[in-house]
Amino acid sequence: MEECMPRKPSKRVDLVATGAMGVLVALTIVGRLPDPEHHKFLLLDIVVGILAVALIPVALRRPVPGAIALAVLAALSPAATPPSTLGTLNVAMRRPWRPAILVAVIGTVAHLIQGLWQPIHGLPFLWFAVLDVAVHAALLGWGQGTQARRQLLESLRERARRAEAEQGRRIAEARSLERTKMAREMHDVLAHRLSLLATYAGALEYRPDSSPEKLAKAAGVIRTGVHQALDELREVINVLRDEDVYEGRPQPTFGDLRALVDESREAGTTIAYEDQVADPASLPPATGRTAYRVVQEGLTNARKHAAGHPVTVLVSGEPGDRLRIELTNPASNGTPLAPGSGTGLVGLTERVQLAGGTLDHGLVPGGGFRLEASLPWPS
Repeated sequence: MEECMPRKPSKRVDLVATGAMGVLVALTIVGRLPDPEHHKFLLLDIVVGILAVALIPVALRRPVPGAIALAVLAALSPAATPPSTLGTLNVAMRRPWRPAILVAVIGTVAHLIQGLWQPIHGLPFLWFAVLDVAVHAALLGWGQGTQARRQLLESLRERARRAEAEQGRRIAEARSLERTKMAREMHDVLAHRLSLLATYAGALEYRPDSSPEKLAKAAGVIRTGVHQALDELREVINVLRDEDVYEGRPQPTFGDLRALVDESREAGTTIAYEDQVADPASLPPATGRTAYRVVQEGLTNARKHAAGHPVTVLVSGEPGDRLRIELTNPASNGTPLAPGSGTGLVGLTERVQLAGGTLDHGLVPGGGFRLEASLPWPS
């Protein structure tokens, strides 16, 4: 059975308790001297008192056996009453209620024996018994109440420690999720940028007969794009290193869709863009950002897997309904212009689902590939 106290008493506590009990035992013995009836028990009182004081360190370290031994001595002489009282209180404060009740009962019985053998002059035995029972009941209640309060405080401290650890874990998880989200955003931007560079590089490779002006323009676009891609890659690395470099970076909105389409057109992709969105200004920013990423991923995949083929982009919707995005392009019949990781559509599906929408993609009858997303648009 484990003790309820956090640790065993120190030597300093032993000395203080032993000294205090020694003083109380001496006062008890001296207080009995005026009664001539007790003179014959003086030697017994002294011996019992010395033994009781000597048992104090034992009672502090082994509460139940020590308290029982002190109760036995208290049955022989009132000199052991102060140490026995301390032993009973110590057990009540450090042990469960069953051994505490047992020790209290033994202490009560021992003092009843003491009252029968060495009665106090002028105090009837009945009142002595009442006081004996009341004192030991009070010691038991005091000790158990103190123990319960200590256990409650320890439980509250443990809960506070666990709550703090849980809060720290949640903060770490939130930061990790936020870094993943930011890295995914940067991945989409970087993949789009690299696909544009691959398109321009492919044009230089397959059209070496172009005029010097066109070659110079394409080379300039590639050089600028490479610098931009390097900057964006550096941001991805810093985000994954937990650096707050992404804070404040402007996020794309639904209004940036046309610029995205124009950028792809400048890279040589033929795009039929149709915007049938009613009141785009009321579109929630998060929904507009998700729609932008859907179109961006669709155009990136079209350049990778169906370079040179036209792409159709249809965006429609209205408040209170849903925002629908559909991209179609002919299926690839050759080697992709740029290798892909195969995770773009997986991440895009997760992004759309987190926004409360659905994403569907795959081959369509008659050849071709379709990417279709549906996002909620509350009124």
